[in-house]
Amino acid sequence: MAIITKIAVQKKNQERFMVYIEKENGEEVALSVDQDVLIQFRLKKGMEIDELDLQEIVYADEVQKAYHTALYFLSYRMRSEKEIIDYLKKKGVAEAVIRDVLHKLRENRYVNDREFAYAYVRTQKQTTTKGPVVIRNELEKFGIAEEWVEESLQLFTFEEQLEVARKLYEKAKKQQKKLSSQQWKQHVRQLLHRKGFSQNVIDHIIVACIERQDDEQEWEALEYHGRKAHRRYEKYDGYVYEQKMKQALYRKGFPLDMIERFLQLLKEEQS
Repeated sequence: MAIITKIAVQKKNQERFMVYIEKENGEEVALSVDQDVLIQFRLKKGMEIDELDLQEIVYADEVQKAYHTALYFLSYRMRSEKEIIDYLKKKGVAEAVIRDVLHKLRENRYVNDREFAYAYVRTQKQTTTKGPVVIRNELEKFGIAEEWVEESLQLFTFEEQLEVARKLYEKAKKQQKKLSSQQWKQHVRQLLHRKGFSQNVIDHIIVACIERQDDEQEWEALEYHGRKAHRRYEKYDGYVYEQKMKQALYRKGFPLDMIERFLQLLKEEQS
């Protein structure tokens, strides 16, 4: 059996105390404990404690220190349980301690993966141009359960997805004059797919925005690439020149009849 000989507040941290213990063999031990641990075990001068009590006090203080570490981590933004677990593991906290810390955080409503998922989806759809597929992947990396992922993504309605996709389309339109209709469709498909939008959303944008593109825009794009190709192949004559021009522009996605018209225009300009 050991006895507590003195308890003193730490000078550098008023929320921690030094507990001085004298063991039966005369050995003196000094423990640093959180004030909550002090209260939990009702520690006071003259109190007798055994080895098991000592181990429980030390463990409880480890939990309390890890708990404060987790609260500091949470002070910047909401966190998922997986983020907290990974953070505490990097800090060298034991798994048993982490389990107790999570239990305490849940009790005090500092962590809730369902609320985290809802808040994350709301923030992403309001402040970014990410589609639901990308948001889903990010939630899964945060360790959110599939049930909460599915439920939270319902906040991102189809109409809202279309609105974000249209904004991406409008922002990308400045590149349109340099692309054929076929290339432009492919560019938009790849862009929206990369941003995390479903095929259904992509098809709506293609139909609503791109397929209304008129021949004038297509012709402008053809002229841009056609004149670049002409400068590259003008050293060739006759059949070779014509074939190289056709192949180059056809690979760009321009229709053959429009390419023929452009080549005719070039001939007229040079005659």
